[in-house]
Amino acid sequence: MTKEEIAAIRKEYTLHSLDVEDLAFEPVLQFEKWWKQAETSGIDEMNAMTLATAGADGMPDARTVLLKHFDSEGFVFFTNYNSTKGLQLEHNPKCSLLFFWKELERQVRINGVAEKISAKESMAYFDSRPDGSKIGAWASPQSVAVAGKAWLKETFEYYTERFKHGHIPKPPHWGGYRVKPIAIEFWQGRPNRMHDRFKYTPAENGIWKIERLAP
Repeated sequence: MTKEEIAAIRKEYTLHSLDVEDLAFEPVLQFEKWWKQAETSGIDEMNAMTLATAGADGMPDARTVLLKHFDSEGFVFFTNYNSTKGLQLEHNPKCSLLFFWKELERQVRINGVAEKISAKESMAYFDSRPDGSKIGAWASPQSVAVAGKAWLKETFEYYTERFKHGHIPKPPHWGGYRVKPIAIEFWQGRPNRMHDRFKYTPAENGIWKIERLAP
């Protein structure tokens, strides 16, 4: 594909519009509204979200993780605390989340601060996972260079044998983070690139300020 052909790729967004009158007074309530609409739209892995962190050198780093819970306190995902993202969040808990629901021509951008959830919460979710995923949490030294696929297979088999007769406990290096939002933007695609964008930021007395942003 030539650069001209790549440059010519475009889509006209026409499905919905978004006005301030449509918005909930709190961003998590608005997110829940859009979430329920995404649920009924047949979106594959609608909980997939891009997590952007920054290393000690300030270099941004992004990857896809899965949302596992959200409420008024924030957005929860799980990972290896010793992974690259875990170490980056330990150094700098400021991060961003991005949901892109192309079937609805929508995206949600969340800036916030990540903090580890309680061990009790992490254990409760870990116990709900399939056994293979539990073994994987033990077997994978996430983000570390390894000798090869055979080494990973042998390590997985080692932990499978180790835990074959009993409960698989949560590894101490594995658990959840809750991203507490400090700003949330809702983006609705519109014709002629005149997209609808609304940003929530905290104001006084727990009230959220809502502003329309230029597309």
